[in-house]
Amino acid sequence: METKDPMFELLSNLEQIVLTRDVLQAGALIESEAAMPEPKRIREISGMQIDEFALAMGVSVSSVKSWEAQRTKPSGSAQKLMQLIHSNPYLGRQLLER
Repeated sequence: METKDPMFELLSNLEQIVLTRDVLQAGALIESEAAMPEPKRIREISGMQIDEFALAMGVSVSSVKSWEAQRTKPSGSAQKLMQLIHSNPYLGRQLLER
């Protein structure tokens, strides 16, 4: 019967844990990016024109156009606000009322 070195077993198990964690984190990152619809789609779902969407987002019209053309990526806070508008399309209109 072959006996295995306990240190080898420990290191092997740790390696598997790290590799599994890295794969899961990479998968979660890809999934979160895929779950976020494009800015244009969010704007259309909310029923806003570009100038209204820009005002609700607190950015310029040129920023929204740049996002929609995929020349630039929205900031983290803009992405979070878009996620909120995506989950509640009426939120964009509510932001315009203030």
